[in-house]
Amino acid sequence: MAYFDHNSTSPLSHAARAAWDRSVNEEWANPSALYRSAAKARLRLDVEREKLADYLGAAKERLIFNSGATEGANSVVGYLSRRSAPGSRLLIAATEHTCVLTAATRHFGDRIETLPLVAGGVVDIAALAGRIRAGGVAAVCVMAANNETGALQPWQQIAELCRSNSVPYLCDATQWLGKLPASGLGACDWLIASAHKWGGPRGVGLLLRAGAAEDFGEGVGGGQENGHRGGTEDVAGIHAAAEALVALEQGRMFLESDRQRVRDQFVRELKLAIPGVKVVAEGQERLWNTVLVLLPVGEQKRFVLKLDKLGHQVATGSACAAGKPGTSHVLTALGVDSLEASRALRFSSSWDTTEDDWRELLRALVAVSRELAGSESQVVQL
Repeated sequence: MAYFDHNSTSPLSHAARAAWDRSVNEEWANPSALYRSAAKARLRLDVEREKLADYLGAAKERLIFNSGATEGANSVVGYLSRRSAPGSRLLIAATEHTCVLTAATRHFGDRIETLPLVAGGVVDIAALAGRIRAGGVAAVCVMAANNETGALQPWQQIAELCRSNSVPYLCDATQWLGKLPASGLGACDWLIASAHKWGGPRGVGLLLRAGAAEDFGEGVGGGQENGHRGGTEDVAGIHAAAEALVALEQGRMFLESDRQRVRDQFVRELKLAIPGVKVVAEGQERLWNTVLVLLPVGEQKRFVLKLDKLGHQVATGSACAAGKPGTSHVLTALGVDSLEASRALRFSSSWDTTEDDWRELLRALVAVSRELAGSESQVVQL
């Protein structure tokens, strides 16, 4: 089986599994209790908090463990809304993940302003700067890397722009972490992420709060996470998540260029093999593991099912929208019509995906394309 849906979720890594097994046996106690076994669990939380905060370049007091980016988006956007000036507006990219867009609509209502995009769905920095200078901005929401297209946003510039104008900035780093260097992410006022995207367990995530937001807190309860998020922490899950991320950092030596070479070779051969195929955001800086294509024939769900039978698991786009009617909001924002969008497939690899895996995926795509086109003349023989 060749798995090409890592932007949806990655399997638990060896490092994460080993850490979880160790922690669930040795640090199983409630970290809020007073006895010695609880102190051991509490120490583990402290160690992982400091480790991940250092990795992000942030003070450990800012880091909050939660269930993932969806919870983070809801709690942060809700907080920003409650503390925003009357009439102020939330500036947001139309290509944000659904969890951020939905939270924005729920908490800001009609006080949302969509940011203009340039080629490939990248936020227009000049337009953003002008809008911020005009005033009346409650906050800015722009992700680091898009989950469907892989397009990279200029989050470093956005963080600096917002900081210099005292505007809160929320960055969804879910697809960035584990794939690209995390250096500088701590400069974002607010940051959310989910561990299962980098080989950690599902249901574990992290949130960086703004340093001055001492009153931040959504989940009332026992006062865990320094009062910012109620509920007994999943010590084993947090340990596993941290170990998975650190293992990637230490083992990959940032070989993005090699992985990007393999991806780009796949794209070149795909365009030769299936005339008319389009690559979304091609020519823009993208995650080295992500390719979103618009096929000239067939329909995306039929492709997914037929490829699955051939041993290749791929996606139609965001896992959150899979099986739901309607066109991807990301493709709509990029001006892709509904017919083309219905032929969209996303391939997202991992550090362990080989060149042979990509090659076999290509062969399978050609075979399915030929079948769905009903004529061998529309594709060439590999």
